[in-house]
Amino acid sequence: MQNVSFDFTGQTVAITGGARGIGLELGRFFIRAGAEVYLMDFDADEVGKAAAEIGAHAVHADVSSTADIEQAVEQITSETGRIDIIVNNAGILRDKVLWKLTDDDWERVLAIHAGGTFRLTRACVPHFRSQGFGRVINVTSYTGLHGNTGQANYATAKAGIIGFTKTAAKELARFGVTVNAISPNAETRMVASIPDGKKAELAAAIPLGRFGDAAEMCSAVGFLASREAGYITGVVLPVDGGISI
Repeated sequence: MQNVSFDFTGQTVAITGGARGIGLELGRFFIRAGAEVYLMDFDADEVGKAAAEIGAHAVHADVSSTADIEQAVEQITSETGRIDIIVNNAGILRDKVLWKLTDDDWERVLAIHAGGTFRLTRACVPHFRSQGFGRVINVTSYTGLHGNTGQANYATAKAGIIGFTKTAAKELARFGVTVNAISPNAETRMVASIPDGKKAELAAAIPLGRFGDAAEMCSAVGFLASREAGYITGVVLPVDGGISI
């Protein structure tokens, strides 16, 4: 468990993909830092268990659904009166070489990663504007810049999130809102699905010699979400052990 040096008392945080992995660890982090935390996920059972475990609120929502997102934001703001920080973390994999990708493989991955990032951010803008404050942290990937065999859909979605981050940063700055992204390299369920031999090969290419723990992503997100980082916007911060060097 990492020490918490940030104080988010009185602030409301919504995290997509919050049932497990990076999203769940971020929930723990913000809870310890005093925030009111809402974990959002399409898996109702898992997000309910995760929220109960850490003392957060569970929101069952599919980020590819505008109706689900609008209902979730309405719930959060009606219960707390505000929404201060959002972390667009939800994602799925449907890996195949591009000539084997179906339309559904392509469209579903983009709808969750890029579409979910867009939908939740859009839904929160009116609240950010009325507050004169907001923090948006998006989760992108090294693959979005460099590509990866079998991940044309994922790479396209993650590259799109980088472009979205920079554009939204320019559009929302006038309202006191910053928009940034992290590019993590953590040992999540997605990494766990990689065969051991391939995973060892990938780890050897990381300057720090290992994949990060999901909890190691929290300090970077906490910094970008803090008031102290109010003059930083439109950046993509690698939290990747040096793999992007």
